[in-house]
Amino acid sequence: MSRNSIALRLSGLFTLVALLVFLLIGGALYQQVDKGLGLLPEAELDARYSVLESALTRFGNPEHWAKIHNKLKLLSEEDKRIRFWVVSSDPAYEYGDPDQRLRRFAQGPVGMRDLTLPEYRHPLKVLVSQLPAKEQRPPLRFLIAIDTEAVYETQHQLLIALISLAIIGVLLASALGYWVARIGLKPLIRLSEEAQRLAPPRLSGRLQLSSLPPELTQFANSFNSTLERVEQAYSRLESFNADVAHELRSPLTNLIGQTQVALTRGRSAEHYFEVLQSNLEELERLRSIINDMLFLASADQGSKATKLTSTSLAGEVATTLDYLDFILEDAQVKVEVSGDALVRIEIAHLRRALINLLSNAVQHTRPGQVIRVEIDAREGQVAIAVSNPGQAISSEHLPRLFERFYRVDASRSNSGANHGLGLAIVKAIALMHGGDVFVRSDKGINTFGLYLPA
Repeated sequence: MSRNSIALRLSGLFTLVALLVFLLIGGALYQQVDKGLGLLPEAELDARYSVLESALTRFGNPEHWAKIHNKLKLLSEEDKRIRFWVVSSDPAYEYGDPDQRLRRFAQGPVGMRDLTLPEYRHPLKVLVSQLPAKEQRPPLRFLIAIDTEAVYETQHQLLIALISLAIIGVLLASALGYWVARIGLKPLIRLSEEAQRLAPPRLSGRLQLSSLPPELTQFANSFNSTLERVEQAYSRLESFNADVAHELRSPLTNLIGQTQVALTRGRSAEHYFEVLQSNLEELERLRSIINDMLFLASADQGSKATKLTSTSLAGEVATTLDYLDFILEDAQVKVEVSGDALVRIEIAHLRRALINLLSNAVQHTRPGQVIRVEIDAREGQVAIAVSNPGQAISSEHLPRLFERFYRVDASRSNSGANHGLGLAIVKAIALMHGGDVFVRSDKGINTFGLYLPA
């Protein structure tokens, strides 16, 4: 069992709580019993003195005191715990052979006091009383004492009993606490066993909620939600890997095929030039795919735009259109730009995003139609929307159009012209600037764009 086991931690907490409870209850009980035991000797002394008081104060002649001496002697013999002393200036009235130490003690204040004598292990509880002069008897100090050893022994035994019970109770609470914790953690152990069985590629399973206590239901729901996101990400990763392999395989196959054909027999210099030119196009395509993938990998690592420059969006759109002039001319489409806004952005990234958005629009626009670029600043952000007439896009595809290698047309008819990373790069650039992307398809107009902080 690990030292970080929750069951052991809970057992330790149960032990600490039990120890604290036993200390508080045991301490309070001991204090109350100790207080009650301390009152017993005083109560007994008061009772014995009340019985003797009338006999001590009624007469004051020597014959009467001789009878009192005999009675005190008899009481002392009956109960060895009791001692009597009478201290007087007249030896005929004294009792118990008081020494000088006892005489000094007797001269102290009247009432209950403690007296320590060498022959006793514990102090004696002594009741000192003053008897006034009576007839022939001078004033006396009457001392009645009781041995408190039995009280101290009782207190000691009580303390040992309380400590023993506390130790047994703490050990029992610890064992029961561990047992209870193990029972209480069974749903968590079962949950952990279920979670361990969920591993790629078996990610479709979910934790069962019906048998879980309420405290674990929220955790299981969160885990299931996380598992669903992981499953989606895993599926996208598998699809991404397949798409990467497909995109890289096509130009590599072309390169290998064309080169093999060229090497089968002797060719003219002009033919070799054509082969090399075709191979260069495929290599350029490979370089483009690799560069785009490296850029997306950097964006996935949380890369942010740092070289921010305040620039006019309309001016950057115009610069991009100049760069795409030949493409627009070949496609026989026009671009209309409306609106403007001043934003702080990394210009190279912005131009790359605009090129991808406009290239995507040109690719899906028929000759003679118009592409519209709208720049709209509102509510703390700027929207750049690129709209083109085209076939309506099903709503099920819209949320995934900015994913890597995702195409509405699964046949990849345009794979040679576009390797499917353009819109994913637009999204990455928007996120690097703290923005986002959007897409709409309504009434024959498809709109792709991005939001940037104003």
